[in-house]
Amino acid sequence: MAILNLDLGTRSYPIYIDSGLLSKVDLLSSHIRAKRVCIVSNDIVAPLYIDALKAKLTDFSVDEVILPDGEAEKSLANFEVIMSHLLTNEHGRDTTLIALGGGVIGDITGFAAACYQRGIDFIQIPTTLLSQVDSSVGGKTAVNHPLGKNMIGAFYQPKAVFIDIDSLATLPVREFNAGMAEVIKYGILGDKVFFEWIEDNISGIKSADKQILAQMIEKCCQCKADIVASDETETGIRALLNLGHTFAHAIEAEQGYGKWLHGEAVATGMVLAAKLAVAMNLLEVSELRRMEKLILAFDLPVIAPQDMGFTEFIRHMRRDKKNIAGKLRFIIPTAIGQSEIRDDVSQDTLQEIL
Repeated sequence: MAILNLDLGTRSYPIYIDSGLLSKVDLLSSHIRAKRVCIVSNDIVAPLYIDALKAKLTDFSVDEVILPDGEAEKSLANFEVIMSHLLTNEHGRDTTLIALGGGVIGDITGFAAACYQRGIDFIQIPTTLLSQVDSSVGGKTAVNHPLGKNMIGAFYQPKAVFIDIDSLATLPVREFNAGMAEVIKYGILGDKVFFEWIEDNISGIKSADKQILAQMIEKCCQCKADIVASDETETGIRALLNLGHTFAHAIEAEQGYGKWLHGEAVATGMVLAAKLAVAMNLLEVSELRRMEKLILAFDLPVIAPQDMGFTEFIRHMRRDKKNIAGKLRFIIPTAIGQSEIRDDVSQDTLQEIL
Protein backbone atom coordinates (compact mmCIF):
# COMPACT_ATOMS: atom_id res chain seq x y z
CA MET A 1 0.00 0.00 0.00
CA ALA A 2 1.17 3.51 -0.82
CA ILE A 3 0.36 6.19 1.74
CA LEU A 4 0.84 9.84 0.84
CA ASN A 5 0.25 12.77 3.16
CA LEU A 6 -1.16 16.09 2.08
CA ASP A 7 0.50 18.50 4.50
CA LEU A 8 -1.87 21.31 5.47
CA GLY A 9 -1.14 21.65 9.15
CA THR A 10 -4.24 20.84 11.19
CA ARG A 11 -6.11 19.95 7.98
CA SER A 12 -3.53 17.40 6.81
CA TYR A 13 -4.81 14.00 5.69
CA PRO A 14 -3.61 10.70 4.22
CA ILE A 15 -4.14 9.39 0.71
CA TYR A 16 -4.19 5.59 0.60
CA ILE A 17 -3.57 3.78 -2.70
CA ASP A 18 -3.92 0.00 -2.99
CA SER A 19 -5.88 -2.90 -4.42
CA GLY A 20 -8.70 -4.22 -2.23
CA LEU A 21 -8.71 -1.07 -0.12
CA LEU A 22 -12.47 -1.10 0.45
CA SER A 23 -12.12 -4.35 2.41
CA LYS A 24 -9.80 -2.75 4.96
CA VAL A 25 -12.60 -1.73 7.34
CA ASP A 26 -10.38 -0.90 10.32
CA LEU A 27 -8.44 1.63 8.25
CA LEU A 28 -11.62 3.30 7.01
CA SER A 29 -13.25 3.25 10.45
CA SER A 30 -10.23 4.95 12.01
CA HIS A 31 -11.12 8.13 10.08
CA ILE A 32 -14.77 8.23 11.22
CA ARG A 33 -15.06 10.14 14.49
CA ALA A 34 -18.62 9.28 15.53
CA LYS A 35 -21.28 6.67 14.86
CA ARG A 36 -23.29 8.20 12.03
CA VAL A 37 -22.35 7.86 8.38
CA CYS A 38 -24.12 8.96 5.21
CA ILE A 39 -22.82 7.58 1.92
CA VAL A 40 -23.42 9.69 -1.18
CA SER A 41 -23.16 7.81 -4.47
CA ASN A 42 -24.85 7.52 -7.86
CA ASP A 43 -27.07 4.94 -9.53
CA ILE A 44 -24.16 3.45 -11.51
CA VAL A 45 -21.56 3.09 -8.74
CA ALA A 46 -23.88 2.27 -5.83
CA PRO A 47 -25.06 -1.13 -7.16
CA LEU A 48 -21.41 -2.15 -7.58
CA TYR A 49 -19.94 -1.16 -4.23
CA ILE A 50 -22.34 0.30 -1.67
CA ASP A 51 -23.62 -2.97 -0.16
CA ALA A 52 -20.09 -4.26 0.38
CA LEU A 53 -19.09 -0.94 1.93
CA LYS A 54 -22.10 -0.87 4.27
CA ALA A 55 -21.38 -4.46 5.30
CA LYS A 56 -17.95 -3.31 6.52
CA LEU A 57 -19.40 -0.43 8.55
CA THR A 58 -21.39 -2.49 11.04
CA ASP A 59 -20.19 -0.38 13.96
CA PHE A 60 -21.96 2.67 12.51
CA SER A 61 -25.47 3.83 11.74
CA VAL A 62 -25.36 4.13 7.94
CA ASP A 63 -27.78 5.58 5.42
CA GLU A 64 -27.31 6.80 1.87
CA VAL A 65 -28.22 9.31 -0.82
CA ILE A 66 -28.20 7.92 -4.37
CA LEU A 67 -28.10 10.53 -7.13
CA PRO A 68 -28.46 10.03 -10.89
CA ASP A 69 -25.19 9.63 -12.78
CA GLY A 70 -23.71 12.38 -14.95
CA GLU A 71 -22.04 15.79 -14.92
CA ALA A 72 -25.43 17.48 -15.30
CA GLU A 73 -26.31 16.15 -11.82
CA LYS A 74 -23.63 18.27 -10.11
CA SER A 75 -26.28 20.87 -9.47
CA LEU A 76 -27.77 23.04 -6.76
CA ALA A 77 -30.92 20.91 -7.01
CA ASN A 78 -29.02 17.77 -6.02
CA PHE A 79 -27.06 19.70 -3.39
CA GLU A 80 -30.48 20.44 -1.88
CA VAL A 81 -31.40 16.73 -2.12
CA ILE A 82 -28.40 15.91 0.09
CA MET A 83 -29.22 18.73 2.51
CA SER A 84 -32.85 17.62 2.78
CA HIS A 85 -31.83 14.04 3.45
CA LEU A 86 -29.44 15.05 6.22
CA LEU A 87 -32.02 17.29 7.86
CA THR A 88 -34.92 14.85 7.51
CA ASN A 89 -32.86 12.08 9.06
CA GLU A 90 -31.62 14.37 11.85
CA HIS A 91 -27.94 14.10 11.08
CA GLY A 92 -25.80 16.21 13.38
CA ARG A 93 -22.33 17.69 13.26
CA ASP A 94 -20.94 14.31 14.26
CA THR A 95 -21.98 12.77 10.92
CA THR A 96 -19.32 11.74 8.40
CA LEU A 97 -20.23 11.89 4.72
CA ILE A 98 -18.57 9.36 2.41
CA ALA A 99 -18.29 10.26 -1.27
CA LEU A 100 -18.42 6.98 -3.21
CA GLY A 101 -18.06 7.67 -6.91
CA GLY A 102 -16.32 9.84 -9.45
CA GLY A 103 -15.57 13.54 -9.56
CA VAL A 104 -19.20 14.65 -9.62
CA ILE A 105 -20.01 12.75 -6.43
CA GLY A 106 -16.79 13.84 -4.75
CA ASP A 107 -17.33 17.50 -5.58
CA ILE A 108 -20.99 17.72 -4.55
CA THR A 109 -20.47 15.64 -1.39
CA GLY A 110 -17.53 17.77 -0.34
CA PHE A 111 -19.54 20.93 -0.90
CA ALA A 112 -22.42 19.50 1.13
CA ALA A 113 -19.99 18.62 3.93
CA ALA A 114 -18.56 22.15 3.86
CA CYS A 115 -22.03 23.70 4.19
CA TYR A 116 -24.05 21.36 6.42
CA GLN A 117 -24.18 22.88 9.91
CA ARG A 118 -21.16 24.96 8.85
CA GLY A 119 -18.96 21.97 8.23
CA ILE A 120 -18.90 18.22 8.91
CA ASP A 121 -16.34 15.51 8.14
CA PHE A 122 -16.18 13.74 4.80
CA ILE A 123 -14.11 10.98 3.23
CA GLN A 124 -13.34 10.51 -0.45
CA ILE A 125 -13.57 7.05 -2.04
CA PRO A 126 -13.00 7.88 -5.74
CA THR A 127 -13.96 5.14 -8.21
CA THR A 128 -12.94 6.71 -11.55
CA LEU A 129 -9.42 7.32 -12.81
CA LEU A 130 -10.06 11.04 -13.17
CA SER A 131 -11.23 11.39 -9.59
CA GLN A 132 -8.41 9.20 -8.30
CA VAL A 133 -5.63 11.24 -9.92
CA ASP A 134 -7.18 14.67 -9.59
CA SER A 135 -10.51 15.74 -8.14
CA SER A 136 -10.48 13.69 -4.92
CA VAL A 137 -7.23 15.34 -3.78
CA GLY A 138 -6.94 18.99 -2.79
CA GLY A 139 -10.27 20.01 -1.31
CA LYS A 140 -11.91 21.77 -4.26
CA THR A 141 -15.65 21.20 -3.85
CA ALA A 142 -18.41 22.68 -5.98
CA VAL A 143 -21.54 22.42 -8.04
CA ASN A 144 -22.10 23.66 -11.56
CA HIS A 145 -24.32 26.51 -12.74
CA PRO A 146 -25.73 26.80 -16.27
CA LEU A 147 -23.54 29.89 -16.72
CA GLY A 148 -20.31 28.31 -15.50
CA LYS A 149 -18.66 25.13 -14.23
CA ASN A 150 -17.69 24.87 -10.54
CA MET A 151 -18.71 28.48 -9.88
CA ILE A 152 -20.45 27.69 -6.59
CA GLY A 153 -18.25 25.90 -4.09
CA ALA A 154 -15.66 25.98 -1.34
CA PHE A 155 -12.15 24.86 -0.48
CA TYR A 156 -12.84 22.08 2.05
CA GLN A 157 -10.50 19.19 2.74
CA PRO A 158 -11.55 15.58 3.37
CA LYS A 159 -10.39 13.56 6.37
CA ALA A 160 -8.87 10.89 4.12
CA VAL A 161 -8.82 9.63 0.53
CA PHE A 162 -9.11 5.90 -0.22
CA ILE A 163 -8.08 4.98 -3.77
CA ASP A 164 -8.92 1.35 -4.52
CA ILE A 165 -7.35 0.48 -7.88
CA ASP A 166 -9.71 -2.49 -8.22
CA SER A 167 -12.61 -0.09 -8.83
CA LEU A 168 -11.10 0.75 -12.23
CA ALA A 169 -11.98 -2.76 -13.43
CA THR A 170 -15.64 -1.72 -13.78
CA LEU A 171 -14.88 1.63 -15.42
CA PRO A 172 -15.96 2.03 -19.08
CA VAL A 173 -13.06 2.56 -21.50
CA ARG A 174 -14.28 6.04 -22.43
CA GLU A 175 -14.26 7.09 -18.76
CA PHE A 176 -10.80 5.58 -18.23
CA ASN A 177 -9.42 7.45 -21.24
CA ALA A 178 -10.98 10.68 -20.00
CA GLY A 179 -9.05 10.22 -16.77
CA MET A 180 -5.84 9.86 -18.75
CA ALA A 181 -6.19 13.47 -19.87
CA GLU A 182 -5.58 14.58 -16.29
CA VAL A 183 -2.66 12.13 -15.99
CA ILE A 184 -1.03 13.53 -19.13
CA LYS A 185 -1.64 17.04 -17.78
CA TYR A 186 0.77 16.46 -14.89
CA GLY A 187 3.52 15.53 -17.32
CA ILE A 188 2.95 18.52 -19.59
CA LEU A 189 2.68 21.13 -16.86
CA GLY A 190 5.72 20.22 -14.80
CA ASP A 191 7.32 16.78 -15.20
CA LYS A 192 8.93 15.81 -18.51
CA VAL A 193 10.26 12.55 -17.04
CA PHE A 194 6.71 11.51 -16.11
CA PHE A 195 5.47 12.48 -19.58
CA GLU A 196 8.12 10.19 -21.06
CA TRP A 197 7.14 7.44 -18.61
CA ILE A 198 3.55 7.63 -19.87
CA GLU A 199 4.81 7.41 -23.48
CA ASP A 200 6.82 4.31 -22.56
CA ASN A 201 3.96 2.60 -20.73
CA ILE A 202 0.97 3.16 -23.00
CA SER A 203 0.35 -0.56 -23.54
CA GLY A 204 0.63 -1.38 -19.83
CA ILE A 205 -1.74 1.44 -18.92
CA LYS A 206 -4.30 0.41 -21.54
CA SER A 207 -4.14 -3.22 -20.43
CA ALA A 208 -4.75 -2.09 -16.81
CA ASP A 209 -1.57 -3.55 -15.38
CA LYS A 210 -2.16 -3.01 -11.64
CA GLN A 211 1.46 -2.27 -10.81
CA ILE A 212 1.71 0.34 -13.55
CA LEU A 213 -1.65 1.89 -12.60
CA ALA A 214 -0.62 2.09 -8.94
CA GLN A 215 2.65 3.77 -9.87
CA MET A 216 0.88 6.21 -12.17
CA ILE A 217 -1.84 7.16 -9.68
CA GLU A 218 0.68 7.60 -6.86
CA LYS A 219 2.79 9.91 -9.03
CA CYS A 220 -0.21 12.08 -9.93
CA CYS A 221 -1.43 12.28 -6.33
CA GLN A 222 2.04 13.20 -5.07
CA CYS A 223 2.34 15.94 -7.68
CA LYS A 224 -1.02 17.40 -6.75
CA ALA A 225 -0.42 17.04 -3.01
CA ASP A 226 2.88 18.93 -3.28
CA ILE A 227 1.26 21.78 -5.20
CA VAL A 228 -1.82 22.01 -2.96
CA ALA A 229 0.34 21.98 0.19
CA SER A 230 2.12 25.10 -1.06
CA ASP A 231 -0.99 26.90 -2.37
CA GLU A 232 -4.23 25.52 -0.93
CA THR A 233 -6.60 28.23 -2.15
CA GLU A 234 -5.09 28.77 -5.59
CA THR A 235 -3.55 32.19 -5.21
CA GLY A 236 -0.42 31.20 -7.14
CA ILE A 237 1.18 27.96 -8.33
CA ARG A 238 -1.96 25.82 -7.91
CA ALA A 239 -3.45 27.57 -10.92
CA LEU A 240 -1.02 25.56 -13.06
CA LEU A 241 -3.19 22.50 -12.37
CA ASN A 242 -5.81 24.20 -14.55
CA LEU A 243 -3.77 23.62 -17.71
CA GLY A 244 -6.34 23.24 -20.51
CA HIS A 245 -9.25 23.92 -18.18
CA THR A 246 -10.04 27.47 -19.32
CA PHE A 247 -10.89 26.07 -22.75
CA ALA A 248 -12.35 22.86 -21.29
CA HIS A 249 -14.84 24.57 -18.99
CA ALA A 250 -16.02 26.71 -21.92
CA ILE A 251 -16.61 23.56 -23.98
CA GLU A 252 -18.53 21.86 -21.17
CA ALA A 253 -20.71 24.88 -20.44
CA GLU A 254 -21.45 25.61 -24.11
CA GLN A 255 -22.12 22.01 -25.12
CA GLY A 256 -24.17 21.16 -22.04
CA TYR A 257 -22.69 19.33 -19.08
CA GLY A 258 -22.14 15.67 -19.86
CA LYS A 259 -22.06 15.77 -23.66
CA TRP A 260 -18.28 15.95 -23.46
CA LEU A 261 -16.71 14.19 -20.51
CA HIS A 262 -14.56 16.51 -18.41
CA GLY A 263 -11.36 14.70 -19.38
CA GLU A 264 -12.25 14.87 -23.06
CA ALA A 265 -12.71 18.63 -22.79
CA VAL A 266 -9.41 18.93 -20.87
CA ALA A 267 -7.59 16.97 -23.59
CA THR A 268 -8.80 19.38 -26.26
CA GLY A 269 -8.18 22.32 -23.93
CA MET A 270 -4.54 21.33 -23.45
CA VAL A 271 -4.04 21.15 -27.21
CA LEU A 272 -5.64 24.58 -27.63
CA ALA A 273 -3.38 25.97 -24.87
CA ALA A 274 -0.38 24.47 -26.64
CA LYS A 275 -1.48 25.98 -29.97
CA LEU A 276 -1.79 29.32 -28.20
CA ALA A 277 1.77 28.89 -26.93
CA VAL A 278 3.00 28.11 -30.45
CA ALA A 279 1.23 31.21 -31.79
CA MET A 280 3.00 33.27 -29.12
CA ASN A 281 6.39 31.73 -30.02
CA LEU A 282 6.62 30.14 -26.56
CA LEU A 283 6.46 26.49 -27.65
CA GLU A 284 8.04 24.48 -30.47
CA VAL A 285 5.62 22.89 -32.95
CA SER A 286 7.39 19.56 -32.42
CA GLU A 287 6.43 19.68 -28.72
CA LEU A 288 2.79 20.35 -29.65
CA ARG A 289 2.79 17.36 -32.00
CA ARG A 290 4.25 15.14 -29.30
CA MET A 291 1.51 16.20 -26.88
CA GLU A 292 -1.15 15.54 -29.50
CA LYS A 293 0.29 12.09 -30.24
CA LEU A 294 0.12 11.01 -26.59
CA ILE A 295 -3.39 12.39 -26.15
CA LEU A 296 -4.56 10.62 -29.31
CA ALA A 297 -3.03 7.36 -28.05
CA PHE A 298 -5.87 7.25 -25.53
CA ASP A 299 -8.55 8.06 -28.12
CA LEU A 300 -9.10 11.55 -26.74
CA PRO A 301 -10.26 14.49 -28.88
CA VAL A 302 -7.81 17.20 -29.91
CA ILE A 303 -10.19 19.41 -31.92
CA ALA A 304 -12.80 21.72 -30.42
CA PRO A 305 -16.51 21.25 -31.22
CA GLN A 306 -17.25 22.41 -34.74
CA ASP A 307 -20.02 24.71 -33.55
CA MET A 308 -17.71 26.64 -31.22
CA GLY A 309 -15.57 29.54 -32.32
CA PHE A 310 -14.08 32.65 -30.75
CA THR A 311 -17.46 34.17 -29.79
CA GLU A 312 -18.67 31.07 -27.97
CA PHE A 313 -15.37 30.49 -26.16
CA ILE A 314 -14.83 34.09 -25.07
CA ARG A 315 -18.33 34.35 -23.58
CA HIS A 316 -17.51 31.59 -21.10
CA MET A 317 -13.86 32.53 -20.61
CA ARG A 318 -14.84 35.93 -19.26
CA ARG A 319 -16.34 34.13 -16.26
CA ASP A 320 -13.23 32.04 -15.59
CA LYS A 321 -12.20 31.98 -11.91
CA LYS A 322 -8.54 32.63 -12.74
CA ASN A 323 -9.27 36.04 -14.25
CA ILE A 324 -8.00 39.03 -12.28
CA ALA A 325 -9.06 42.66 -12.82
CA GLY A 326 -10.93 41.65 -15.95
CA LYS A 327 -7.85 40.15 -17.61
CA LEU A 328 -8.08 36.66 -19.10
CA ARG A 329 -5.41 34.37 -17.63
CA PHE A 330 -4.22 31.22 -19.35
CA ILE A 331 -1.97 28.35 -18.35
CA ILE A 332 0.49 28.04 -21.23
CA PRO A 333 2.88 25.09 -21.79
CA THR A 334 6.29 26.45 -22.81
CA ALA A 335 7.80 22.97 -23.20
CA ILE A 336 6.90 19.44 -22.19
CA GLY A 337 7.37 19.63 -18.43
CA GLN A 338 7.13 23.42 -18.18
CA SER A 339 4.20 25.82 -18.00
CA GLU A 340 3.40 29.32 -16.84
CA ILE A 341 0.48 31.64 -16.16
CA ARG A 342 0.02 34.40 -18.74
CA ASP A 343 -2.37 37.34 -18.83
CA ASP A 344 -0.90 38.98 -21.95
CA VAL A 345 -2.70 36.91 -24.60
CA SER A 346 -4.03 39.22 -27.27
CA GLN A 347 -7.57 38.89 -28.57
CA ASP A 348 -6.19 38.55 -32.09
CA THR A 349 -3.98 35.59 -31.15
CA LEU A 350 -6.83 33.92 -29.30
CA GLN A 351 -9.16 34.44 -32.24
CA GLU A 352 -6.52 33.02 -34.57
CA ILE A 353 -6.36 29.64 -32.83
CA LEU A 354 -10.11 29.42 -32.23
